[in-house]
Amino acid sequence: MRVVLADDAVLFREGLARLLEASGMEVAGRAADAAELEKVVEEKAPDIVITDIRMPPTHTTEGLVAASRIRERHPQVAVLLLSQYVETTHAIRLLERGAGRIGYLLKDRVSDVRDFIDAVKRVASGGSAIDPEVVAQLLVRRRSRDLVGDLSDRERDVLNLMAEGRSNAAIGSTLHMSEKTVEGHVRSIFSKLALEPAVEDHRRVLAVLTYLKA
Repeated sequence: MRVVLADDAVLFREGLARLLEASGMEVAGRAADAAELEKVVEEKAPDIVITDIRMPPTHTTEGLVAASRIRERHPQVAVLLLSQYVETTHAIRLLERGAGRIGYLLKDRVSDVRDFIDAVKRVASGGSAIDPEVVAQLLVRRRSRDLVGDLSDRERDVLNLMAEGRSNAAIGSTLHMSEKTVEGHVRSIFSKLALEPAVEDHRRVLAVLTYLKA
């Protein structure tokens, strides 16, 4: 797996590079700002880009903007955004741009090496990974009455894990229930969120978007 990293903090960037290389991945390029990131992606054709949202010169959304451009020009390249803070608007904007190969994690998650590497591999292989803390804060912001409000506590647990990109089998393992039971909860979620029959993966993304926007 070829990875391009972008972060203006040299120590964090190099530490992340060593972590990925120790996990058997090839760090094909590094960038310290958004412009350099786009250039490196053009030159190295990576499988996945891992970038901070806040990049020079303004340290606001340069990384997100660069990631969006990369997805438009190179849709086969997966993107995993890292952030020091929970920025829910950016998470929603990212999800709205595609049904897979996308992720949004807090930088603190890097310290949990196994989960972080799993998330990188999941996003690179076509899945998604949304930080649980982002999901939690979005839930706090939800309106007093919406479609998500009709979900049971267990259905919210399932949808929370869906937002992290987990498969039904992984959800069942985490919540200690059979895969068949998970499938039942997923069907109920689709029904309560008024999602019309469609390709399973597409409806899962729409369910997560409804969850985040609520």
